[in-house]
Amino acid sequence: MDVCDAWKRESPKQKSRVEGLAKDSGKLVSAEKLKVVWSEMLKSEVVPDAESVSRIINSYGSIGDFDMISKILRLIQLKDAEILHDIFRLTISCFGKRGQLECMDCIIKEMVSLGYSVDSATGNAYVLYYSSFGTLAEVEVAYGRLKRSRILLEGEGIRAISFAYIKENKFYALGKFLRNVGLCRRDVGNLIWNLLLLSYAADFKMKSLQREFVRMVEAGFRPDLNTFNVRALAFSKMSLLWDLHLSLEHMTHESVAPDLVTYGCVVDAYMDRRLARNLKFAFSKLNWNSAVSVLTDPLIFEAMGKGDFHSSSEVVLGNSTNEDWTYKRLIDIYLKKRFRSNQIFWNY
Repeated sequence: MDVCDAWKRESPKQKSRVEGLAKDSGKLVSAEKLKVVWSEMLKSEVVPDAESVSRIINSYGSIGDFDMISKILRLIQLKDAEILHDIFRLTISCFGKRGQLECMDCIIKEMVSLGYSVDSATGNAYVLYYSSFGTLAEVEVAYGRLKRSRILLEGEGIRAISFAYIKENKFYALGKFLRNVGLCRRDVGNLIWNLLLLSYAADFKMKSLQREFVRMVEAGFRPDLNTFNVRALAFSKMSLLWDLHLSLEHMTHESVAPDLVTYGCVVDAYMDRRLARNLKFAFSKLNWNSAVSVLTDPLIFEAMGKGDFHSSSEVVLGNSTNEDWTYKRLIDIYLKKRFRSNQIFWNY
């Protein structure tokens, strides 16, 4: 009897045996032992499910036997093509998560050669894995392939590629990438615009930062907390107190609640100018008795870093079991700390 005809008959006991064999295959590194396991699965008279076949394929991938992977995929295509797409998806995911990009590429080529198209989920996952484990040049190639396939890059992929540029301090290239993705896309909210502003803020190109912010508003995008904090961090580091003050007023007008990063920008800017006594005036538009929160996108910290007040406050909050912290209380503690450190310095 043909093995593939026998697959049409199955029982719970046989199915359990197939799943057990598939799990065991993940522990094997010998091609001969893997062949034995695959033969046992074929003789079990059960159609292996997508996950079981995917385990076998990943095991063969780990030893670089792509000829055998091709044979398995073609056999499945002939006898149970319905599960083949799931097998491809699971296998690509498994190779990608382990950073085996070459193996992942081989599977995608095999998938296309068998007449299957790369869908949006697979294409975006492909870019994510390259962003996590590949070089920046490889990430750009992966994005180019996605673009040529006319697959829309989703928010997670935009963030991942942006992070790859930020890690290399390639802020000009980041801006070009974001414009290529499309500034008018509304399906990802303010993400693209905020990252574009970040690309200018991280390089302290203040005129370009202000110009693009105006263009963002004119394009119909409403500034959010990340928008304001990108600008606030740049103004703070450049000690542009008037611009920072205007940004806070705009923030209040837009009913955007500040977080620890916003307060930190003000504190750091005023402390750098030795204007600690003016902090009460600086916070006149804000409620510094409100509860502390940090809602800023972590990507912003990757590009701009954290201010001294922000970093100091995180240490205080991390060492405390009290949850009733306000910005005013944190500021008081920070000012006392700075005052003591200045006294120690002058005593020496």
